Amino acid sequence: MKIAVLGAGSMGCVYGGILAKAGYDVTLIDVWAEHVKAIQENGLIINENGSDIIIKNIKAVTDPREVGEVDLVIVLVKATVTEQAMEGAKSLIGENTRVLTLQNGLGNIEKLIKVVGKEKVLAGVTEHGANMLAPGRVQHAGTGDTIIGELDGKLSNSLRKIGSVFEKAGLRVCYSNNVMGAVWRKLLVNVGINALTSITGLRNGRLIELEETDELLRLAVREAVSIANAKGIDLELADPVEHVRDVARMTGKNRSSMLQDVTKKRKTEIEVINGAIVKEGVQLGISTPVNKVLYNLVRVREKTYDEVNI
Repeated sequence: MKIAVLGAGSMGCVYGGILAKAGYDVTLIDVWAEHVKAIQENGLIINENGSDIIIKNIKAVTDPREVGEVDLVIVLVKATVTEQAMEGAKSLIGENTRVLTLQNGLGNIEKLIKVVGKEKVLAGVTEHGANMLAPGRVQHAGTGDTIIGELDGKLSNSLRKIGSVFEKAGLRVCYSNNVMGAVWRKLLVNVGINALTSITGLRNGRLIELEETDELLRLAVREAVSIANAKGIDLELADPVEHVRDVARMTGKNRSSMLQDVTKKRKTEIEVINGAIVKEGVQLGISTPVNKVLYNLVRVREKTYDEVNI
């Protein structure tokens, strides 16, 4: 199977590296020229459990047109540039190409459908953790399931084929007939953890150890659950708040992707996480004051990177 990973950040490199290590034809695509050059010259370095794994048989480019048509596009760009990135990578799309988003937040599926058509899009969620260490070098910070599904809930041959490729590479795969529920479960985790860590600078686990941040986490998640319920999303969770707290506990030493973005003064995905809850709340007539405060505070951080050093 010929695979392109659109967005070679830390998570894109982990997935691309795992698949390339298993012998698949993988190309990483990213606009970060220094990162791409480092991979081209030295291979992709993945640090796992304190040891470096160097993957030489992986390609990296800045221009998708160098790749040609592929069987699978794994989309892992920041949600803020999904449509723009996919538009620029339409040369990857052939008659039988599938496009799988494993991104954070809401709206990515709709943006991809707009560019490539609904019949090509698959959705999914990753439970892996990753950090960018340097150009060409990432840390695989935690393993977990990769949940994938067709938008209509059917278990298609195409979906099974992609899942089989992932499994042969050593990835744990779960097929979902309710992939939107999975996307929303991941959203709840991001709603409860990401903004709070980026504002406070805390690692995930500290959020539930401190009374004040734990309360804010609970309130933000409850607001998101009220939106999901109003939209008829089946979360398949007995206690969504405790689910998010469990994830914070299990990933206790991790620095969230949003905290990493703020630390490096990059644009965050706040618009498609807490911002998405606020937007949905306005449309549904449901108040989301805690998410609104978290959204506003992160936006202020973004707007004042050059004014304030924290």
